[in-house]
Amino acid sequence: MTINIIFFTITITKRVISPEEAIHNENVEKIYEEHRERAANYMRPY
Repeated sequence: MTINIIFFTITITKRVISPEEAIHNENVEKIYEEHRERAANYMRPY
């Protein structure tokens, strides 16, 4: 009889974001929202 046991080690660390990366992410999110609003204006509400 053979017993195979596999052990997994999961390490969770807090991700540190640089201020430049945070500003970039905010700008990307803002542009994405603007494009969504612009696309919504072209859709017809049926």
